[in-house]
Amino acid sequence: MAKLAVVIGAKETGSKPLIAAEALKKAAEAAGASLSIETRTPNGVTTPLDDATIAAADAVLLVGDVADDARFAGKTIRKVTLDAALADPAGAVAAAPSAARLIVGITSCPTGIAHTFMAAEGVEQGAKALGYAAKIETQGSVGAQNTLTAEEIAAADLVIIAADTNVDLSRFAGKRVYSTGTKGAIANGKALVEKAIAEATVQGGSAAGGKRDLAAEVAAEKAARAAQRSGPYKHLMTGVSYMLPFVVAGGLLIALAFAMGGIYVFDDAHAGTLGQALFNIGKQAFSLMVPFLAGFIAYSIADRPGIAPGAVGGVIAGAIGAGFLGGIVAGFLAGYVVLYLNRYIRLGRNLDGLKPVLILPLLGTTIVGLLMVYVIGEPVAAALTWLTDFLKGMQGANAIALGAIIGLMMAFDMGGPVNKAAYTFATGLIASQLYEPMAAAMVAGMTPPLGLALATKLFANRFSSDEHEAGNAAAVLGIAFITEGAIPFAAKDPFRVIPALMAGSAVAGMISMAVGAELRVPHGGVFVLPIPNAVSHLAGYIVALIAGTIVTAALLRILKKPIAV
Repeated sequence: MAKLAVVIGAKETGSKPLIAAEALKKAAEAAGASLSIETRTPNGVTTPLDDATIAAADAVLLVGDVADDARFAGKTIRKVTLDAALADPAGAVAAAPSAARLIVGITSCPTGIAHTFMAAEGVEQGAKALGYAAKIETQGSVGAQNTLTAEEIAAADLVIIAADTNVDLSRFAGKRVYSTGTKGAIANGKALVEKAIAEATVQGGSAAGGKRDLAAEVAAEKAARAAQRSGPYKHLMTGVSYMLPFVVAGGLLIALAFAMGGIYVFDDAHAGTLGQALFNIGKQAFSLMVPFLAGFIAYSIADRPGIAPGAVGGVIAGAIGAGFLGGIVAGFLAGYVVLYLNRYIRLGRNLDGLKPVLILPLLGTTIVGLLMVYVIGEPVAAALTWLTDFLKGMQGANAIALGAIIGLMMAFDMGGPVNKAAYTFATGLIASQLYEPMAAAMVAGMTPPLGLALATKLFANRFSSDEHEAGNAAAVLGIAFITEGAIPFAAKDPFRVIPALMAGSAVAGMISMAVGAELRVPHGGVFVLPIPNAVSHLAGYIVALIAGTIVTAALLRILKKPIAV
């Protein structure tokens, strides 16, 4: 936050200095600046600035009839008339230079070529004219450039979003943000920045009151984990996040179709029925899961130019039987191929606009497609066939062991890399009509927060007052299959809580696999259980959930010590 020292002077008595002081205060508040004001009139000096205030100020603004003052030696000084300050207080405050002030922003347009960069230049020039340093991230068709760092965002006084497309604002929570289109930035960057200073609002905000908000803690933890992801793990999770809606929608539609027409609803005998229509829609949704997985893995690596080569590689993977493993391979291959092409193909400023819409998609799709058809696809398809046959052949103790492993992984880091590895493995197998691992993963993911919630009720002396309150929210998160609801408890006492969670989830996963429960939908928690055919062996599945929850709570009773009153 910029700190300004302001001196207002007038040779005549009157209300102008007081009005100017009030106007400048409001403008400074809107701009997120800290303002200290000294007023000089024929009647004397009011609220004089002390030495500490002057020393801490980033700049000094002299308004009206104010003579040079030795107190301000070494400070950056800006002078404006009293009438100018009254006419445009926001401009007067914004014009006061300060090395500490920084504007960051994002510009983007649908085509991501001309307007994106013209808007960025307009904002940068407007900020410079008003005494601000500026860094603008461009989200063009060749990907994000001049990317903002977390440190730069934290240091910024203002965020300007000049975009004609949707921009993710989650990075700017708690910052003053002003959103507009690219037109104003291109036409008059200075006016846009001045308006942003006056009208920006705080993005997001914290919950009121002093009560612990477990949902907010979980959301913050998930956001922090997402920000920390890097490399292949980040790219894989990006693809999975875009793939999931297709699996969820497809699975639910197929389950509803089975409820209406039975498990043979796809037969000719049911032609023209609503059940068969829903089945076909769900099947088509499923067919898109691998292309979207591959396309958005490539997007995470190479931005928008990677989507087409990745998605086409995913389609080929599905056509040759390589399934989700082939989609993962195609996504990484497309991403790094396009990234390499984008980095080393140089056409000059005037022709670079052809790269994202013509050259990169064409070359990337050709290279990835040929490699998938002639080199990579068949070996990956053979590997997936072997894995599918192996898992289908698991019976008895082997199936129970797999359930235990999935359960342990789901509870180990509660939404971290190990958890996500188990979840991604189970979700991908749905495309190969293997539904048991998915059932084990979801029941094991619900158990940790549910076990904690139960323990806070049954064994209250093991938990603090804020944990009792958080237990209620943990129950809601648990039934919704949000394993991260257990994170705040585990972070506070990891060596006692995490083993209890892992044991309970392992029991849940083992029972789920033992009864042969199948889950066609990769998310939703208990809310998908009433849907006919979404879960097979429903009674056994519910037993697995209850047993895992009880084991978790009982072990928490044993491992955690009573809290002294």
